[in-house]
Amino acid sequence: MFVLPRGQRVSEVAAIAGFHSHVPVESNPSHHLETVWFVKVLCTLCIRTSPSLQIFKSQYFEKNLNPFLAFEVIKHVNFSFSNPELAFGFFQFTRTNLRVVHSFDTYYMLLRSFPEMGFHDLAKDVLDCMRLDGYLLDNALFEFLVMSFANAGKFEVARELFIAQELLFVRSGSDRVGKISAYVYNNFLSLLVKKNQVNEAIGFFRDHVLRSKCCFPDTCTFNIVLRGMCKVGEPDKAFVMLNDMDNHGCLPDVVSFNTLINGFCRIGNVARAYELLRKIQSEGRFPPDVVSYTSVISGYCRLGEMYNASSIFDEMINRGVKPNLVTFNAVIDGFAKTGDMSSALNIYEKMLHLGCPPDVVTFTSLMDGHCRIGQVDHGLNLWNEIYTRKLLPNVYTFSVIINALCKQNRLDEAHNFLKQLNSRGDIAPQPFLYNPVIDGFCKCGNVDKANVILREMEEKKCKPDKLTFTILILGHCMKGRMFEAINMFNKMLAVGCSPDKITIKSLVSCLQKAGMPKEAHKIRLAVAGYLDSCLSSSSRSIPDLNISAAIK
Repeated sequence: MFVLPRGQRVSEVAAIAGFHSHVPVESNPSHHLETVWFVKVLCTLCIRTSPSLQIFKSQYFEKNLNPFLAFEVIKHVNFSFSNPELAFGFFQFTRTNLRVVHSFDTYYMLLRSFPEMGFHDLAKDVLDCMRLDGYLLDNALFEFLVMSFANAGKFEVARELFIAQELLFVRSGSDRVGKISAYVYNNFLSLLVKKNQVNEAIGFFRDHVLRSKCCFPDTCTFNIVLRGMCKVGEPDKAFVMLNDMDNHGCLPDVVSFNTLINGFCRIGNVARAYELLRKIQSEGRFPPDVVSYTSVISGYCRLGEMYNASSIFDEMINRGVKPNLVTFNAVIDGFAKTGDMSSALNIYEKMLHLGCPPDVVTFTSLMDGHCRIGQVDHGLNLWNEIYTRKLLPNVYTFSVIINALCKQNRLDEAHNFLKQLNSRGDIAPQPFLYNPVIDGFCKCGNVDKANVILREMEEKKCKPDKLTFTILILGHCMKGRMFEAINMFNKMLAVGCSPDKITIKSLVSCLQKAGMPKEAHKIRLAVAGYLDSCLSSSSRSIPDLNISAAIK
């Protein structure tokens, strides 16, 4: 990196530059060393005089600073000095004040480097200058910029790039501007859908991709839009689009149908999904695959219609389609939730027989099924089986076993599982894991133990929720520890957790029965003040505004 000698001023360097460079630097190849030296001087002047750069506003620099030298200076400032803002400043200053017509290489370098460095706004400014100077984006740079802006969430800029490229194609023809690759707009549409910009994706697809003369959508393009429509719960509209695909030279494939099947199942319309499954089979262009069957099976399982789910499960095996882990887990979970553990275990055995290894989801569903019918010890055996198979319980596995133990009043065992959970650094503790244990200890009158669990909960950075506070407030009231109940209520308000009507009425009622009318009145006032502060602040909201009725 070039730096000024100690004690040498910027004005002196400028004078030396003028002395050594009476003619354009690149006019003679033998002056290569002088060129390198001059570029270093210019870089140093940039650093020392930024952000004004007024030292360059002279006839000398206007005469001798050419696009080649400007490129070298911008490159060194951008990369060697790691100063993209200054590189852009020099680029803009020389373009505006010295009338330097920057080369395509300069534009290409800035447009490639700025997005990679995270300076998308600067890249947009450079792009605007490039258009004004009459340069065209080649396909590689166009594709790079579209995806860079889209990945940064600047979808409007990416969309403008598409529109500009379309206009260039229409005006200049394919000789100067090539057709837009399906890879680009497919990825752009996919990003929009992924970022929940589904309406924007649909609008862009209809207004630009379908109508553009330089875009030729394929089946993959349609599938992305179909996925977006189904994602927002509109499989009926997706079905209309699927039927319109052949008008645009595309035919739906198994992915198209699977997308709609899954979309209908997501909104509970499994009968329609089943019709589409039969439509695939009747048309005979391609057979339904494991995803087709699994989507319908999962849909029926979620509805608890296990007869239909089992029939399709048997059908897929008879047709030579091997169920995968997702299929088995869906059926096992469906039977477990209906309490049919005999059928759930039969599917589990079939799973092992077909060589499909179970995962933690499999065991969690089996544990849940056993616990639902009171067979908690069977669930505990499966807990041990998880570790035997070198798997790790997830947050839902813990929830299933903790809830089941609490229902059987085996609170110390449930607390031990909480301690295991607390030792796991890969699981973020949630209130729904602690609440059943806290509730169990409060109901049996052991509020001290409940308070211990609350402290453990807070030590793990797990914030108590409305249910946690309500359980503890009522638990302390039932033990006659009214001041602790009041303190817990005040803490609830202090952390911004809104009490509901049940909490307020129960606490006020208990205080009145305990002969503490003044404290009951203070609770009403505290809630009224909390309501006023929340309603007057735009940054906080009350989920249940009906709590005002509880303080009257």
